[in-house]
Amino acid sequence: MSRADFNLHAHFDRGFARTPDKELLVTGEGASYRYRDIGELSARMASCLAALGVGPGDRVSVQIEKSPEGLALYLACLKAGFVYHPLNMAYTTKELGYFLSDAEPAAVICDGRNEASIAPLAGKAGATHLLTLDADGSGTLSERAAGADLGFATLPRAKDDLAALLYSSGTTGVPKGIMLTHGNLLSNTETLVEAWGFTADDRLLHALPVFHVHGLFVATGCVLASGASMRWLKAFRADQAIRHLPECTVMMGVPTYYTRLLAEPAFTADVARSVRLFISGSAPLLAETFADFRARTGHAILERYGMTETNMNTSNPLEGERKPGTVGPPLPGVEVRVVGDGGRVLAANEIGNLQVRGPNVFAGYWKLPDKTAQDFTADGFFDTGDTALVDDDGYVSIVGRTKDVVITGGLNVYPREVELTIDELPGVGESAVIGVPHADLGECVVAVVVPEAGADPDEGAIIAALKQELAAFKIPKRILIVDELPRNTMAKVQKNVLRETYGDLFRS
Repeated sequence: MSRADFNLHAHFDRGFARTPDKELLVTGEGASYRYRDIGELSARMASCLAALGVGPGDRVSVQIEKSPEGLALYLACLKAGFVYHPLNMAYTTKELGYFLSDAEPAAVICDGRNEASIAPLAGKAGATHLLTLDADGSGTLSERAAGADLGFATLPRAKDDLAALLYSSGTTGVPKGIMLTHGNLLSNTETLVEAWGFTADDRLLHALPVFHVHGLFVATGCVLASGASMRWLKAFRADQAIRHLPECTVMMGVPTYYTRLLAEPAFTADVARSVRLFISGSAPLLAETFADFRARTGHAILERYGMTETNMNTSNPLEGERKPGTVGPPLPGVEVRVVGDGGRVLAANEIGNLQVRGPNVFAGYWKLPDKTAQDFTADGFFDTGDTALVDDDGYVSIVGRTKDVVITGGLNVYPREVELTIDELPGVGESAVIGVPHADLGECVVAVVVPEAGADPDEGAIIAALKQELAAFKIPKRILIVDELPRNTMAKVQKNVLRETYGDLFRS
């Protein structure tokens, strides 16, 4: 591939051409797909959408279940230069309305079960086409693509051309579109394949969702760029993972996956014998989990650190010490620094705000130039919103989150979004949402609520109301009713006090 062409799919094309009859993935149910099968399907989908008038740079919004056909759709968008806009299946109609209106897609692809509810949202957002793709691969997209041209050539893309648009809420509660370019994805994919030693002999246990960076860009990117294969599971279940791990060489997961494996007596060193690498990310891995996993299997989990805006930034080494409680040194080509007040660069082992710079860092926020400028320094570093330190060996430890995000089961929940929804409910005066340690999820969402004068809000009723407005993973596990919230001298709610007060809420 010429470096004049940064299309990520052009990088993958070599694997599709070199080993067309090699198995790319096999599902949990045993359905096998060769590189040729997925390659031809993606070409037909690209031809189909292009014939409908979708053009390079147009957004294609996608809310579907995980499936091999869904992977082909993602590849079709890369191939044709469309901007892939994945959406969590858990989003409610209200949430989808915002995402679609902001992204302004040319086409929307959804599960057939949701077509009727999504149709008016897609129309209001200006989408000219609404197609369906179901978990079994059927749907109007598949029907239209069946007769489409197989010869669709991968469209050359420049380094700064958009490849994907992902949304991540902020502390204001307003979701922001994160613009990821072909250059971003290509540079990170190449770096990770090298850093983690991926080859065509690898087989990845893929149980991650594919609507965010971890499952979509990191996991599938490493496989497709190296010519490897996958055991493709719809979701993570410990019993399925134990069944399929003996055939795999790599597993990627969030910390919850590893705690759930450790909870199973059937998960033994023998089950993990063929695996060369276990990788964890998307949430902090407890040092206790690291130690227990190594004691059980002999494997030291490789923890890395990334975010939607940057893909992967740091990683513990493939060869060398993997320090528990750290996310490793910066990846090649990525610069990190920790700064204090006024942007002063701090020395080793000092805690401050973590900033990163490199070809992996996103192009900016969709239609939000002022917010983009606010989050980048004059010399091009992105302010991650995480607090961290770098030790004497260059290993990064994430010690807090200045942006207050709660990471539950590997998914980000932004407290302000939940607070705004709670505060609109009858009988609620104000609320504060925090993350509380949880053995299985890492953190879970808890809301501390102050009633209006004379009101007596009910925990169950609040949770029931939130389920109508928010995705399930954002719903607090508990609603705690209090007389007042702790505040500092500037009247700011002290969430650190709340986290300390309720830190043992889910500890037995």
